Amino acid sequence: MDERAQLKELLLSKSYRQGVFTLTSGKTSDFYVDGKQTTLSAQGAYLCGRQLYRLIRAHHEKIMGVGGMTLGADPLVTAVSIVSYLEKDPIPAFIVRKESKGHGTGNYIEGKSNLQPGDLVAVVEDVVTTGGTLIKVIDRVEAEGFRVGLVATIVDRQEGGAENLAARGYPLASIFTRAQLIG
Repeated sequence: MDERAQLKELLLSKSYRQGVFTLTSGKTSDFYVDGKQTTLSAQGAYLCGRQLYRLIRAHHEKIMGVGGMTLGADPLVTAVSIVSYLEKDPIPAFIVRKESKGHGTGNYIEGKSNLQPGDLVAVVEDVVTTGGTLIKVIDRVEAEGFRVGLVATIVDRQEGGAENLAARGYPLASIFTRAQLIG
């Protein structure tokens, strides 16, 4: 079984649930994908890191960093960074805080010292519904002087996120769409 198929199987067994759920966006849904159940497992982290690394390296311009909003993106950016190191093509990770650091530097972004102003970066999320979290990340990353070259997710729920991001000029790349994951 190839790595993408292994990841799909893992997502369905660890992260996919049916029922009634309230999402971050405030919408209710008859299914939920709790990405962290997969991304925080050793196999899931590795497989997500490999798939996202491939997306990043398939990009037409060289991506110099990978980041996302804490907490959902933390295991993803770490996994991509580790996979990139193992591939002898290191991509540093960064994490965007929900609120600026209340002490010390007051940073919104941790790990930015590993990047240069103007660097092209990828932003990632485990699951995208409306794209609201990614839009916040993009705004904060650009405010810090970096350029967003790729926006990617493990699962696109196909509930407007890709369209909202595209309207802002950021096409969404996904490992799986809802249709590909659950039909």
